[in-house]
Amino acid sequence: MNLRRNNSSRGFTLVEALVALVVLAVGMLGMASMYVMTLQSGGTAIYRTQAVSLAADMAERIRANRRATTGSGNGYGGAAAAALGCTGTGAAVCEPDDLAADDLLQWSNTVTEALPSGEGTVTADTATNPITYTVSVEWNEPGQTDPLNYTLVFQI
Repeated sequence: MNLRRNNSSRGFTLVEALVALVVLAVGMLGMASMYVMTLQSGGTAIYRTQAVSLAADMAERIRANRRATTGSGNGYGGAAAAALGCTGTGAAVCEPDDLAADDLLQWSNTVTEALPSGEGTVTADTATNPITYTVSVEWNEPGQTDPLNYTLVFQI
C-alpha cells in the first residue's frame, strides 16, 4: 500500500490559531455585554414592579378607609402627619382623617425606602362624583437622567 501525503494539509498555522482566538474573544465579549444588560433590565423591572405595588397599596388603604373622604379634614388628599400610631399593636383610636394622614406618612416612608430617590403623592379631585384619586410614584432609575413615574387613577 502506498499512502501519499499532501504537503499542504499538515495542520493549523499560527495565523489560523490567532484568528480563531480573536473570534472566540469577540464572542465572549458579546456574551458578557448581554449579561450586563440583562442585570440592568432585571433591576429596572424590579423597580417598576415595586412602584406598581406601592401605588396599589395606597389605593387599597384609601378603599379601606372610605369615611376619610367625607370627613372634615382633607382625608387622603391632604398632607402626611406625624406618626399618630393608628395602626399596629397597641394602636390608638383614630378618626378616619387621622388614619388617612397616618397612612400617608407610612406609605411615603415606604416609597422612600423601597425606591431610589422615591417620592409618592396622592391627590383627590372632590369635584367629581365619585371622588377621583391620583396616586403617583416617582423614582430615579440608576443610569437614567430623567426620573420615572407611575400614576394610578381610580374613583371611589
